[in-house]
Amino acid sequence: MMIDRYSIALFLVFSFLVGALDASAGDADPLYRACVAECEKTGCVGGRCFPQCKFPSDIVANDSPWYMQEPLYLKWKQWDCQSDCRYNCMVDREKEREAVGNGPVKYHGKWPFKRVVGIQELASVAFSALNLAMHFHGWLTFSILLYYNLPLRQGKKLCYEFASLWNIYGLLAMNSWLWSAVFHSRDVDLTEKLDYSSAVALLGYSLILAILRCFNVRVEAARVMVAAPFLAFVTTHILYLNFYTFDYGWNMKVCVVMGVAQLLIWAIWAGVTRHPSRWKCWVVVIGGGLAMLLEIYDFPPYQGFFDAHAIWHATTIPLTYLWWSFIKDDAKFRTSILLRKAD
Repeated sequence: MMIDRYSIALFLVFSFLVGALDASAGDADPLYRACVAECEKTGCVGGRCFPQCKFPSDIVANDSPWYMQEPLYLKWKQWDCQSDCRYNCMVDREKEREAVGNGPVKYHGKWPFKRVVGIQELASVAFSALNLAMHFHGWLTFSILLYYNLPLRQGKKLCYEFASLWNIYGLLAMNSWLWSAVFHSRDVDLTEKLDYSSAVALLGYSLILAILRCFNVRVEAARVMVAAPFLAFVTTHILYLNFYTFDYGWNMKVCVVMGVAQLLIWAIWAGVTRHPSRWKCWVVVIGGGLAMLLEIYDFPPYQGFFDAHAIWHATTIPLTYLWWSFIKDDAKFRTSILLRKAD
């Protein structure tokens, strides 16, 4: 749905304002710092030793014998010596804090999650994958509706004028949730850039689509004139993030403006239109706004898995289903209008 990813940006703004007081309480702990420093020297934490600490990637050459290189699965997940030291020191420190009645704190800006088979945030990964599946289901059923259930115009052209736009939206949404799942699985520089870039691309395109659909822009020349400046800006912004500097503050501002703009457009449109399925649009808009409360609350992960962000991902699953239902209803509605005019 349109508001899937922009609410992340709103949460980032909130975190930027209040998170600095709390985000690094764990990694500022002297006991945690001492544990990490000792682990990086010895390769061990509390009797647990990590073989990758013997194979630092900056020392072992890539052309050295295979048995001297870092294992392939570690390269793929990039769980190097420092990452394992930080994780295991965090686990031990949290046990000590729990023993004296203290609650969990963030380490390097993140809550202490339990790692499962190398996956960093299992619940967020699972819910991101379900959102991906829901978008795939919606996009697939939308395509089946267009090409097999709705009548075609002469020349076998689709009656629904916005079909190609929604098809592109479906592909961008699936791509965005794919990289969301990968990023929550392991947040390294590459996965972070892919996740943020995909979210920005989806946000920018969703804003264009909101304008074109809500203002009923059907002439191709007019569509190009509307889309061109937005596409140029979004492309430039993505290139700026990836090849100049990854400016979190600027990216937050851009995402919030694009997200709020499209949300207002859809809300106003749903309020003035006589579309038979406008209530679905209202539910998605209001439901997405209420789901943001989970992001603002930002509680620590229950049992090390389910934090506010993961639950927010869960709430977008039914909203995504309803959003694609609205899109399909819109295709039927617009087709029926066109056929009545043709008669």
